[in-house]
Amino acid sequence: MEQRKLGKSGLSGSVIGLGCWQLGGDFGPAGVENSEQILSAADSAGITFWDTADVYGGGESEKKIGAWQHAHPKPRTIVTKLGRDGSLYPDKYTAENMQRSIEESLARLQVNCLDLVQLHCIPPAVLQGDAVWQALEDFRSQGLIRHYGASVENIKEGLMCLDKPGLTSLQIIFNIFRQDAVEKLLPQAAAADVGIIARLPLASGLLSGKFTLDTEFSKSDHRNFNKDGAFFNVGETFSGLPYPKAIELVNKLKGLLPADIPLAQLALRWLVDQPQVTSVISGASSAQQVQLNASVAGMAPLSKSLHESLSDFYYSQVREHVRGDI
Repeated sequence: MEQRKLGKSGLSGSVIGLGCWQLGGDFGPAGVENSEQILSAADSAGITFWDTADVYGGGESEKKIGAWQHAHPKPRTIVTKLGRDGSLYPDKYTAENMQRSIEESLARLQVNCLDLVQLHCIPPAVLQGDAVWQALEDFRSQGLIRHYGASVENIKEGLMCLDKPGLTSLQIIFNIFRQDAVEKLLPQAAAADVGIIARLPLASGLLSGKFTLDTEFSKSDHRNFNKDGAFFNVGETFSGLPYPKAIELVNKLKGLLPADIPLAQLALRWLVDQPQVTSVISGASSAQQVQLNASVAGMAPLSKSLHESLSDFYYSQVREHVRGDI
């Protein structure tokens, strides 16, 4: 498994990472029931970059990772997030509250210092100010965290973070159905030596190619209750595409692609081919999915002509249908 450096931090991680939202049960029961198999498969596949958050399952995702790490110690880069819990969001971002959140994550993850903590899609006005960033610098000085970054909703938010000298990483919505970062954000992040963590690589599963108009999601799954942005940013679910249009676009996309590469693996490889991306964090509800995701690291890069076709498809047929700020 290829390892890539995360910006100026000195941290490194597997180019295919593990998104751990599902371990908290927010996608239904499969991620919880299969959690140990998922984490074991990640270890076996050489996936060393694991991404979680304090709000995933109300802390359950962090607890599962902490228990696994304690029982199976080995070098991993475990990264988490803060800022969406009700003790902070939307307007209580005091240093005291942030420190309490970090200390609770430390306890759940069973560590003394967090490798990387990311501001978790906090309000833009707070992100643009200095207070949260100074708090993070103070936490680093105190030894609570080693590095910090930000998980953002759109390009504008990502760009407003790049002038923070201590910024190590940006986590962004980035996939074949959300390609805009290639033009401006990725080059500027590279110039600032800021690593890129790509989330929603399969656009909430759309780019697995397995969904149809009749697919049903569990009540606890955000693909059910947030498909139109009723509970949080619409871009976090299906990359902001209306579900019927998304299914139509996936079917069109399949007609452009080589028949010998499954759509999900091609979508992940497209991201691995972006040199500024440190890790592609893809969730999995089974050990088999983990193994398939990991195999993408060994695939040959996509051809230049295929990259061009995918770019043309996005800008000519997809982008106009994406809701919310891109």
